[in-house]
Amino acid sequence: MNGVLESFASPEIRYALVAPLLIVLGGGVLSVLVEAFVPRESRRTVQLFLVTAVLLASFIWVVRLAGTNELAAEGTIAIDGPGLFMQGSILLVAMVSALLIAERHVDPAGDAFASQASALPGSVDEKAFTQQGWLQTEVWPLFLFCVGGMMLFTTANDLLTMFVALEVMSLPLYLMSGMARRRRLLSQEAAMKYFLLGAYSSGFFVFGAAMLYGFSGTISFPGIVEAMAADPGNNGLLIAAIGLLFVGLLFKIGAVPFHQWTPDVYQGAPTPATAFMAAGVKIAAFGGLLRLTYVALGGLRWDWRPLMWGVAIATMLTGAIVALTQNDIKRMLAYSAIANTGFMLIGVLSTNPSGLSSTMFYLLVYGFTTIGAFAIVSLVRDPTGEATKLSQWAGLGKTSPLIAGAFTILLLAFAGIPLTSGFTSKFAVFSAGIEGGATPVVIVGVFASAIAAFFYVRVIVLMFFTERAEDAPAVVVPSSLTAVAIGVTVAVTVILGVLPQSVLDLADKASTFIR
Repeated sequence: MNGVLESFASPEIRYALVAPLLIVLGGGVLSVLVEAFVPRESRRTVQLFLVTAVLLASFIWVVRLAGTNELAAEGTIAIDGPGLFMQGSILLVAMVSALLIAERHVDPAGDAFASQASALPGSVDEKAFTQQGWLQTEVWPLFLFCVGGMMLFTTANDLLTMFVALEVMSLPLYLMSGMARRRRLLSQEAAMKYFLLGAYSSGFFVFGAAMLYGFSGTISFPGIVEAMAADPGNNGLLIAAIGLLFVGLLFKIGAVPFHQWTPDVYQGAPTPATAFMAAGVKIAAFGGLLRLTYVALGGLRWDWRPLMWGVAIATMLTGAIVALTQNDIKRMLAYSAIANTGFMLIGVLSTNPSGLSSTMFYLLVYGFTTIGAFAIVSLVRDPTGEATKLSQWAGLGKTSPLIAGAFTILLLAFAGIPLTSGFTSKFAVFSAGIEGGATPVVIVGVFASAIAAFFYVRVIVLMFFTERAEDAPAVVVPSSLTAVAIGVTVAVTVILGVLPQSVLDLADKASTFIR
């Protein structure tokens, strides 16, 4: 027994390298303790202070680590340029999302989340909790754990760590999706569908990881690369493993044909949760996909690229075409997200440094644009809650020109119109795709962008050139929280459309994975 103890070596964690992650996860633990011990009337204030401090501290530490290219936690976490860039992007969009989650002035009943998520919709308990003015502060620890999972997912350097991060990222979102104050049954349906999607994603990912371990005898990305180099001819099990891993990750990014319930989740979840989910999960999932394809499976690009070509083309066309038929603004934005997923996949399949840097830039600007769009959706309301039918947005530009103008800028960015961040990001990934030999996919992307522009312009025409009905919904005046969120997202959309070079250079400098 003593011999065993003497031969045991304690792992080297290198806490300074993983400090941003530890700050967020530690903040999540503190947030749970706040729920347990702080009186209900004081919880919201304490939670807001804690979340703000945690996100700022973590972001500052990420900035301090800029330029680092090292492994931590016995090689299971890679602290490199792409990982730090995407961790910073996640923290930035989380800060803006937190403003929406904290909003209390938009909904007359309080905030977007149910006063007591455990109470049945329409029950006596729920009505009593609502009358007492209770607010769902339990959302904050879920939020922080989700952010921590996203940050770990983008830096995971082996399959087991990536799977753990996938679950830490996903489980809180399942709960947040079912907490809507209004339309509770629709929200709970969204949570169940999201849970099933996540279960399928995890199942495929674990099965693929097991098969890849069977091929290589290791779960670390460098070890997998060495195993492929040592036995390049024996790739039957390897190809099957890659297919299953890709299916698991394609579920997460909402690519076709694994997108089926994504619009339902976007529509049913509380709008602040939808905004956070649409921005943060996209960055994290693509971060993991980029690390897997560029690091662990880079030597097999000729085997998996044809698959990604087909997925990218199907995703772009399906998202753009089906969005034309939508009559609900949140479902339209969901299919817009699917189409944008296809555009981002062009950067993934480019398999060159330009593809990596352009995808990271795209993820950052898309995250801000998406949060801004959903923030505006939360402001247009009728007596039943959010007015999400497109017909209800008619004439909005005449009664609320400021909100309609901000939404127009964000829609033009989604469409990729020049002088917006959307144009810059699309141009970057299309250029990388041509450089990487994916010109046919880029041509389809340009065609899909033209289709998508139609339904974005349709909303603009509806807002500014259509008469408003007498019983049309009103735009609620938000608190400074949502106002700041909208202002920041619109400013980023314009600035990175007019002067994007500094951020493009930053993404370019960060486009080297540690191997």
